[in-house]
Order: sequence, then C-alpha cells, then structure tokens
Amino acid sequence: MPRIAYEWQGHEYAFEKHGADWYWALGIVALGAAIASVLFGNVLFALVIVLGAAAIGLQATKRPTLHRFALTDTGLIISSRFYPYENIDSFSLIEYLDESLPPALSLKTTGVLSPHLIIPLEGVDPDDIFSYLEQHVPHVPHEPTLTDHLAVWLRL
Repeated sequence: MPRIAYEWQGHEYAFEKHGADWYWALGIVALGAAIASVLFGNVLFALVIVLGAAAIGLQATKRPTLHRFALTDTGLIISSRFYPYENIDSFSLIEYLDESLPPALSLKTTGVLSPHLIIPLEGVDPDDIFSYLEQHVPHVPHEPTLTDHLAVWLRL
C-alpha cells in the first residue's frame, strides 16, 4: 500500500450556470454554421456541427464531480484511478488571474485518452505540492492548450 503524502478534494471544474440566452446563442451559431455547411454541399459536416453543439449543451448542464486527490510515494490517485510517476512526463502549477479560482496542478501524462490533466489545489498548499512533486517528476512550465482556451471561451 503506497504511503499518502498529501490528500485533498476538489471539483473537476468550476460550474457556471448558463442562462437561456447562452443556449439560444449556441443553437443559433450551430444552426447558422450547419446551414452554411449544407449550402456549400457538406451535409456530413453540418451533422457534425449539430451533434457537437448538442454535446456542448449537454456538457454545460452537467454538474462537476467531487474527486479525491492523493499524492503518494509512487504516484497520483484521482478518485479510484492511479497515475504512476513513470507515466507523468512533467508538471506545472497554474495560478489564475481570477482570484475566485484556486491554483491548479497541470500534469502532462503519457496517456492517450487523458494526456493533460488540470487538478484544482483546494485546501492544500501549492508550494508544498510543488516541492513534493519536484522530487518525482520534472517541472516544465505548461502553456494553456487550445482546448483550455476554448473551454474558457465557451464558459464550460
């Protein structure tokens, strides 16, 4: 059994309740793009646009899950999932300009389905986490990805 060095809980993302105007805007933009796609003769792309907008709308209504995070001497535990340090390429700490958001731990992993993890550091000292992780994983400053910017822009 691995020895737990740090343990905390946090939501996977900050939930923002969207009003009806947000969903109307999503629908209008998606419908406009789908119609333009059909006019240019690409019906399949129109279908992808409509399905993508539906997925974004469903994701926007979903409440974030509360996860348990634990740093052990052999890896990171997120709820029931274990990430050994050998599968983590690098880490970085993110401090947001928005004071209401807690600092976050950014991890680049070797995983295909989840290559970039953002973990909120609620109720734990980020400096302690940095010092502990620095002993196990290389520290490399991470730039926000296109997906990160898109999530912020869409307020997801």
